[in-house]
Amino acid sequence: MAKVFKEVNYPLLTLIQQIELGIIGLPDLQRPFVWPDTKVRDLFDSLYKGYPVGYFLFWANANVGGHKGIGTDHKQKHPDLLIVDGQQRLTSLYAVMKGQEVIRENYDKATIRIAFNPLEEKFEVPDASIQKNPRYIQNISVLWQPDTYLDEVMDEYIERLKSSVELSRDDIRRIKRIINDLKNLENYTFSALELSHTISEEQVADVFVRINSQGKKLNQADFILTLMSVFWEDGRRELEEFCRQCRLPSKNTPSPYNYLIEPDPDQLLRVSIGLAFHRAALRHVYSILRGKDLDSGDFSTERRDGQFEKLKIAQAKALDLQHWHEFIKAIKQAGFAHANYISSANNLLYAYVLFLIGREEYRMELYELKRLMARWFFMSSLTGRYTGSPESMMEGDLTRLRSITDAEGFRMALDEIIDSKLTNDFWDKTLPLDLATSSSQSPSLYAYYASLYILDAYGLFSKLKVSDLLQEGLKSKKSALERHHLFPKAWLQRNGVTEKRDTNQIANYALVEWSDNISIADTHPAGYLPAYISRLTTQEQEKMAYWHALPENWETLSYTDFLMLRRQKIALVIKDAFLMLKS
Repeated sequence: MAKVFKEVNYPLLTLIQQIELGIIGLPDLQRPFVWPDTKVRDLFDSLYKGYPVGYFLFWANANVGGHKGIGTDHKQKHPDLLIVDGQQRLTSLYAVMKGQEVIRENYDKATIRIAFNPLEEKFEVPDASIQKNPRYIQNISVLWQPDTYLDEVMDEYIERLKSSVELSRDDIRRIKRIINDLKNLENYTFSALELSHTISEEQVADVFVRINSQGKKLNQADFILTLMSVFWEDGRRELEEFCRQCRLPSKNTPSPYNYLIEPDPDQLLRVSIGLAFHRAALRHVYSILRGKDLDSGDFSTERRDGQFEKLKIAQAKALDLQHWHEFIKAIKQAGFAHANYISSANNLLYAYVLFLIGREEYRMELYELKRLMARWFFMSSLTGRYTGSPESMMEGDLTRLRSITDAEGFRMALDEIIDSKLTNDFWDKTLPLDLATSSSQSPSLYAYYASLYILDAYGLFSKLKVSDLLQEGLKSKKSALERHHLFPKAWLQRNGVTEKRDTNQIANYALVEWSDNISIADTHPAGYLPAYISRLTTQEQEKMAYWHALPENWETLSYTDFLMLRRQKIALVIKDAFLMLKS
């Protein structure tokens, strides 16, 4: 069988130049850069010592026609080579040698500064002491700047050094030779493997996994984001800027910032693709965006441009702030007002796809759409709809919509799915069984907390509402609302219930103010309950027992009987909350 790659050697300076010319498609530096500066320092140290530093893996671009990327106002050259493996190394080298800023994982801008001590031939990340030390060239980037004269750099360094070190003529010659060696790292030769343009993205991913020592897997979203860097760079930047703003509160300008989710670019990409192509499984989308005819295997520039145009339109809708915040309101309407109680990002993002389809394609009235999406999100969260095989499940949900022609059909299709899942058997049998768990991230537990929010419940023994106690943005050393063991863990352990799976049953938890949680400590319910019940009127006690699913005389029950009865009552509270969403 013919090889699908060829081996090529590149001097470092050639790599840098080809990135600048657009021949090599290195995603731009506005992308989060994950390497710490110490790792960049070690990379340059290895280069200087002549050590091997790994290879680069490139993939020849199958479709290079044209000069303007979709969605850009400026001319964007389409690269001949896309980098598959070695991006962090190549970004490090490019950023240092060109003096370019990078974006850190927290989306802060920073310049990678690497210092070098010619006397000791030592690289460092400059701290305060190094910055004051004349033995160091403070930033080696200066050596490769176009307006730099190497002799001037050497002379200035030597003059500074003379103020603290006595230098002989031989010392000066040695320093100049060492700095010249450092500058000549631009001639370091890298080995690269260039994969043929004829192989598929699945084959590229397979090659990557087989030869990558870290065992990292490339997914379809990685490929599509890389493709966006090539053919629609502005689109990828828009995704990343939106994600950055989701993490930063804004006082004066509209912003996607919210308290429920801080999405990553690949997650929002799935939303745009779901809206544009009604696809959740990405295995074919990459080929479609490359302009490939899935039947003939042929590539077409026109087909590629047309598909990117669809993605461009869909992304503009997905990143629309009004859509985004109205959707967030719908999720809060479903009772999920706290990020900690959203167990699946897939569930949230797939719900956003459906929200956008309902609003943009079926023109569903916003009030009714938000009510529908609140019901849908409640159901999909409670049942764990998008766990296991989320793409396949969402693909099926999108397939159901293909024959829908109007808003009423859209509503009926989703309500039909909801009703098929939340049957009487589910409420009476399945849900109580699901509640028999100690998992702290159980979907049924989070649905119960959401139900307390919907029902406008108060915290156990509290005069404050769960919605107030769950409010995001209240920061203190202790959470305003805490999960309390109704039968305290220490008491259970003293009485022979020692396994965590038994003491931490979610039916043994209730939401209380943290001060009450501390006061209750390890007292049996019969000991602490009277004092807390005395705070409440008879009517308040009845509501409290209902909201918090407390069986009658629960403090006198055995622990096993208490758990069984409370699971049934929790299921009833969740059902009532859902029925309120339907009313």
